[in-house]
Amino acid sequence: SASSSDEEEEEEEEERVLETERMMKKNFPVGTRYLINRNGGKNFSIEKYRWSVLGLTFLSYTMYHATRKPPSIVKSVLNPDSTQRELGRDGWEPFSGPDGNSLLGSIDVSFLAAYSIGMFFSGHIGDSMDLRKFLTIGMIGSGFFVCLFGMAYFWDIHSMYYFVPVQIMAGVFQSTGWPSVVSVVGNWFGKSKRGLIMGIWNAHTSVGNILGSLIAARCLRDSNWGMSFIIPGILMAVSGLFINLFLVVDPEDAGHASPHDTSSHQEGGDISEDRIALTSAAGGGESMSSMASSDDERASTPGLGGSSRSGFVERHQSEAVGFRAALRIPGVVTFSLCLFFTKLVAYTFLYWLPFYIERTEIGGEYLSAAKAGELSTLFDIGGVVGGILAGYLSDKYNARSMVSAGFVYASIPVLYLYREYGSLSMNVNIGFMMLAGVLVNGPYALITTAVSADLGTHESLKGNAKALATVTAIIDGTGSIGAAIGPMLTGYISSRTNDWNNVFYMLYTADLVAGLLLTRLVLKEIRTMVAL
Repeated sequence: SASSSDEEEEEEEEERVLETERMMKKNFPVGTRYLINRNGGKNFSIEKYRWSVLGLTFLSYTMYHATRKPPSIVKSVLNPDSTQRELGRDGWEPFSGPDGNSLLGSIDVSFLAAYSIGMFFSGHIGDSMDLRKFLTIGMIGSGFFVCLFGMAYFWDIHSMYYFVPVQIMAGVFQSTGWPSVVSVVGNWFGKSKRGLIMGIWNAHTSVGNILGSLIAARCLRDSNWGMSFIIPGILMAVSGLFINLFLVVDPEDAGHASPHDTSSHQEGGDISEDRIALTSAAGGGESMSSMASSDDERASTPGLGGSSRSGFVERHQSEAVGFRAALRIPGVVTFSLCLFFTKLVAYTFLYWLPFYIERTEIGGEYLSAAKAGELSTLFDIGGVVGGILAGYLSDKYNARSMVSAGFVYASIPVLYLYREYGSLSMNVNIGFMMLAGVLVNGPYALITTAVSADLGTHESLKGNAKALATVTAIIDGTGSIGAAIGPMLTGYISSRTNDWNNVFYMLYTADLVAGLLLTRLVLKEIRTMVAL
């Protein structure tokens, strides 16, 4: 009869709700569970979750970069030039000696080498465990070791046997960040508009650099370089605890269908909103869905029956993709090598730009270390524009390779103009610096975000959801080797030759090679566009 059929459907629905609650009990963050209970037991729509994921991961990686920036700001305080020494600023041993720049370069490479090596392992580990917990551990550990570096000021430590191990451990914990946040964002968004969304989201890199620069510069005004590290370190650890309370790693953890699970768009029933905690809400709101693909829009009406429920189980039971399988994905090796050279350039600016500005006459004047650090933030503001512009253009023309290659080729003449004419006046310096930021950070941001997410959800993976962090780690890990080599060579070249022209020759060459590496993919995209 009709009544017995209705009762059976209600029982099945209640069983699905209970099963969903049991599945999510272990993985669901306590803070978000509390907010749902405060919301009368009604779950949030997928759009609200997406906004929260973007905000939380933005906060997370902003702090990762804020804790990386202080070394570049304090370099000229640790190793002052002759003019500063005449004013009574003796620096900080062992960096104040004749090999100071080389030792500062060694500090950079200690961090970045550990970061790049750790990246390859972090991606695979992150795909094998709860990314929220993995990210929390990384943030707290990173904050702790950044604080330890700053404590050398208060403990009066002058030994490389202290600074190098601290930087190595900081690099290891920092390597947890990028594979985790890209994987989480990739879980929540489909491919359409991914370049623009991630281009805007990737502004966290520049915002973190700006925040770290301003904190460090402010502390230097009080002649306390130790607090330049301690304040960002504490903020990092506190942010890690916040992430642990609220970050939802995957739509299916919250009872919503994954944008990558096409079968869930066609099957499975809805669970009404009046069900208690952790059941799905009907998707609402236009703002985020207008940026997402049509697949995402269909997924915004979540279902936990049928394939959506089985997709949840499959995701948590599937094995992480190995390195060999990830390397076979078309484009992974090419973009990894390209990022090696683009990140070499980007991180040379990250670690040495304030030092370079402080040692360069601009409009007939030399800036203090604090003012040079503040001025360097304009490069990062240009980087925000570059990341958004690269993402927008790559989405509009469906040409990730062409956009990346175009930016790196265009950066070569701009870097030349910055080196040759940036000293004419402050306005000229600012103009070329910001334009360099646009062109240097644009392809770096695009490859580490949208390209990595595209390849991590490539069709050759046949729906395996546990590949995104591994692919991201391979690409960014390879890039991080270049990030380690660039600052190290900069320290060596600048100390041995005392000529920054040689450093810029290195940057021109790196950008040229990065563009050439993409030639085959660029030609492929051109043929595809012509065929259309």
